Amino acid sequence: MKHQRVTQMGIQIHAGDNYRRVVEAIQADAIGAVREVHVFLNGKAWSAAGRPKATAAVPDRLNWDLWLGPATKRAYDPDYHPAGWRRYWDFGGGTLGDMACHYLDLPFWALKLKAPLSVRAEGPSANAYAAPSGLAIHYEFPSQDQTRPLKLSWWDGDLRPLAALKARGLESWHNGVLFVGDKGWLVSGYGSHQLGPKKNFEHYEAPKPSLKPSLGHHAEWIEACKTRKSTTCSFDYSGPLTETVLLGVVAHRSGKFFRWDASKLLALRSPAAQALIDKDYRKGWELF
Repeated sequence: MKHQRVTQMGIQIHAGDNYRRVVEAIQADAIGAVREVHVFLNGKAWSAAGRPKATAAVPDRLNWDLWLGPATKRAYDPDYHPAGWRRYWDFGGGTLGDMACHYLDLPFWALKLKAPLSVRAEGPSANAYAAPSGLAIHYEFPSQDQTRPLKLSWWDGDLRPLAALKARGLESWHNGVLFVGDKGWLVSGYGSHQLGPKKNFEHYEAPKPSLKPSLGHHAEWIEACKTRKSTTCSFDYSGPLTETVLLGVVAHRSGKFFRWDASKLLALRSPAAQALIDKDYRKGWELF
């Protein structure tokens, strides 16, 4: 806040009550120490087989060169604009890049996560241009009790944590976050959550709400602009979250496991991963 600037990332669901109740339950030790988290999403709309071929003239309303920005120059294709760009590495990060900030938000908030210690990808070999129809990214984070690392996995499209879901009778959950703790588990979607196994929570009482209700995502932003008070999704919070998501893209595209030094923005001993982080930009769009 040195320059009295306010920031907000568009994680609209962060303003919802359900996420608040989950955060309170996890932080009140409802399921014990969390050792494992699975974040899963069945969508695969933001995947493609490869680079599209030009099929149309540039619309009169569109400055194509400006839209491309620092990306490599190429012919226009309507699959890029206005929404399909999410499928292609030059502009987006596939399903992971589009949706992970909304779902990883919950474990980041509940477990007070920052930068991961390591990143590993599972799934098909990377296409040079486009995101796959199924991907798993496995992260390790420091644990809160400083014992063994917390394992967090992202799953999308064709890849799902079937064993973890089936073992708990959760096969009907298509999208969500599964926290696995020493005393049980908690699974949550956007609007509801469930604790188990059932016998462990027959007499469970949720902790008294302690997190202040949100004014609403957009209302938070308006209030911050007027008062200069921080939003709940300020860049201080959402920066490390976004960094973690993008490191998953790097792990998939480089095909490498790597350890991450967040203080230096270095993928340790992984030149292939670092080359994606320190990428070159086309002439006229170089970073200074």
